Amino acid sequence: MSRNDADRLGYYLFYFRGLYIYLTIAVATAIAFLTKDPGPFADAVADRAWIWASIGVAGAGAFIRIITSGFAALGTSGRVKSAPEAAELNTTGPYSLVRNPLYVGRIVNYTGLAMLSGSWIFSVVVFALSVLIYIRISLYEAAFLKSKFGAQFDQWASSTPLLMPRLSGWVKPKYPFWWKRMVWREQHKLFQMAAGVFLAWFARRGFDLGSVQPEEMIFVYAFGVIIALRLLIAVLSMTGYFKDMR
Repeated sequence: MSRNDADRLGYYLFYFRGLYIYLTIAVATAIAFLTKDPGPFADAVADRAWIWASIGVAGAGAFIRIITSGFAALGTSGRVKSAPEAAELNTTGPYSLVRNPLYVGRIVNYTGLAMLSGSWIFSVVVFALSVLIYIRISLYEAAFLKSKFGAQFDQWASSTPLLMPRLSGWVKPKYPFWWKRMVWREQHKLFQMAAGVFLAWFARRGFDLGSVQPEEMIFVYAFGVIIALRLLIAVLSMTGYFKDMR
């Protein structure tokens, strides 16, 4: 693959990266609906543990993103789809352990959502594809950062791994935690994760409210509350509440 082809591939993967989670959730939901099997084991207790592990892995990925977005500098790590952006180079906090902590969070999150399908094969495929996709995107973004920050990027990149976090070398975040910006940046991802968990659960009940036991209705109500919170944030966004959080 030539450099131009690699750059073009990185650009397209970057541009369409927001679609991957929808595909993962859709396929996981379809598998859950067709098989009705909560896990890859023959034992009900083990399958139940698999489901909880799935939620835990997806939640861990979301937590990584929450921490990263909350400490990142304004004007960086944006939600823009057309091209990378960086008002400054993030090198502290999570960025002192790995160059692309948001993508690490996404890979972990994808894997957890895929596990909700109950299929270990689909989970492995999603994990492997996510790693390959985000390696390509990370290299594409690295070229942009190097062109903008030069020696500063080279010094940081020389000691900071691309996607596999190191276990030492933590540098205190340059900025305090921005709760407002974290909410603005991660609202969609958190809602998508909640939707993925709910859809996989509801799919195993044939999308039939009549098959939901009374004690299980708490999950339906909880998802309703999450939808209401998502709509509230959308209203706040339309009023300009988050306009300074770019």
